[in-house]
Order: sequence, then C-alpha cells, then structure tokens
Amino acid sequence: MRIDSHQHFWKYDPAHYAWINDRMAAIRRDFLPEHLAEEITRAGIDGSIAVQAAGAGETEWLLDLAKEWDFIRGVVGWVPLIDADAEDRIARLAGNPKLRGLRHVLQDEPDPNYMLREDFNGGIRKLREFGLAYDILIFERHLPQTIEFVDRHPNQVFVLDHIAKPRIRTGEISPWRENIQQLAERRNLYCKISGMVTEADWDAWTPEQLRPYIDVVLEAFGAQRVMFGSDWPVCLVASTYPKWVMLMEETLKELSIDEQERIWGGSAIEAYRL
Repeated sequence: MRIDSHQHFWKYDPAHYAWINDRMAAIRRDFLPEHLAEEITRAGIDGSIAVQAAGAGETEWLLDLAKEWDFIRGVVGWVPLIDADAEDRIARLAGNPKLRGLRHVLQDEPDPNYMLREDFNGGIRKLREFGLAYDILIFERHLPQTIEFVDRHPNQVFVLDHIAKPRIRTGEISPWRENIQQLAERRNLYCKISGMVTEADWDAWTPEQLRPYIDVVLEAFGAQRVMFGSDWPVCLVASTYPKWVMLMEETLKELSIDEQERIWGGSAIEAYRL
C-alpha cells in the first residue's frame, strides 16, 4: 500500500494562512479532498495523511473530511500543548480513530528553544497513552535542540517533517548532514522525504541537486524509518504532484522491493498506527 504521509487541505483565508506569501500566489485558493483524489489515483497512491496547516478548529475540520473521504487514512492535528487544558483537548480529539498524531509549527516560534520549554514537554508526555505520534516541523538550524528534545522522550514516536529543511537552495549540506546523522541514532524517530522542492530553487531545481540530501537521509535512517510525503499543495509552487512522485520512483528504484515498500507506505503505517 502506498501512503502519502504529508499533505494539506484548506479553505483559503489570508488571515489564517498568512505564511502563503506573494511568491506563493499559485496556492492562494481552496485545496480540498476532491482536488487531491484524482491526483493520488493517477499517481498510484492509496491513501494519505492530512496534516495541519493553520490553527484552532482545523483539526476537527480535517477529521470531518477524513470521515467523508476514505483515502484520508489519518490526521496529524494541532493542540496547544502548553495550555492547562491540553490533556482534555487531546483526549477529546483522540476519541476519533483517524487522529494519528499532532504537531506544532516549531519553525516559526521566535524562541529557538521553544521545544525545550518544560510546559511544552509536559504536553508531549501526555501523547503516549493515546497512541499518537508527534511530527517535528523545524528548519535545519533547530537540529541541535531537536536532538535534546527527542532524548527527553525515548518512548514517544516522533516523525521529522521535510528532512528538517536543509539549505538546498544554496547547496549547503553541513552541518545539516552531521546533525541528521546524530539525530537518526534515536530509534523512536522517523523521517519524511517531503518538502524538498520548496527548499530548493523553485524554478530551476534538478533531481541531481536533491539527491545528496536524500542519500544522507536513507543512509542515516535506513528505509525502515523513512516515508514518502508530497507536501501537496505547498509543493505546487515548485513541482506538480506527478513530477514529485516520478522523481521518488526513479530515486528509489535502486533499493530492494522491501525497502521501497517501507518508504512508500510501511513506515507511515507503522509510525501512525494506520
């Protein structure tokens, strides 16, 4: 089974999606399940994980969409973990079997050590009883803090989004490579090969520019803890859905069938308990 481990839906509202800037005008519109269903079918994808892209109220909306559309196999939502009622909110949302994880837009926090706050970590400790994974959304500069953060929760399943957004546009690979190698030693962490084209030159990227970063991730994590993701519709500013899928098929064809199956679906199924 092929799973797209990372895609978004939204009804576009400038107030809620302020991160969609003028350069991203192509995605300043609604993106709903009916817009993705045909794309994933043509690409041979069997299901997807819908991931939060805004804030309050979005998680419930995504869960409603997942109930209506069978191809949405799970939802990674959002709960403000530092709030006093975080546990109650998690418990209520976790009553829906399609909720498979949570995340926070850590990359946008003014405090680079936000993930090390004790109240935030207290929220993370509540996730295991509900069987929820936690997605880590960061830039590569946050990797040292992330290593410390993951070490605080050795029994929590984590999923690193977008290979931690290395500086592909400028061709820099260190210290991202060394930090990724160190982070990958934590066996409770999975990594999504996703969001790469938007970290490259949107108009001029090539597969050859992306390959060194993919190779680092595959060597560090192994196929057992790597999963495919599209980051649709954000990826559309730099690539079509079929183009990204075909690039991944070409890249992964050198691996064994078992390894390919893990990356295309097995790792996501395991990490999110689909």
